[in-house]
Amino acid sequence: MAYDIHTTKQGHSAFFPSKSPLNELLRTRGIESIVIVGAVTNVCCEASARDAAELQYKVTMISDALIGQSPELDRATLTTFFRCYGDVRPAVNMLEIL
Repeated sequence: MAYDIHTTKQGHSAFFPSKSPLNELLRTRGIESIVIVGAVTNVCCEASARDAAELQYKVTMISDALIGQSPELDRATLTTFFRCYGDVRPAVNMLEIL
């Protein structure tokens, strides 16, 4: 049975070594894919998404479930992430996949 994992991060990225136990918690459960939602798109969300991708997770950022400092910065972050690191989808599309 699946259950939520709760942890606290001590920096911008939830996956940066020594700043959060999230990577270890997910690995011990065999989790390979993650979905990023939240705030701030171009700071914490982007840092977590990039670090997760570098750790070989399949990462999807949910474009309409993120909020940043401006629409322009959101767009730039999501464009770069999609080109270099992982997937970007609207929530309705992700729900269809799940």
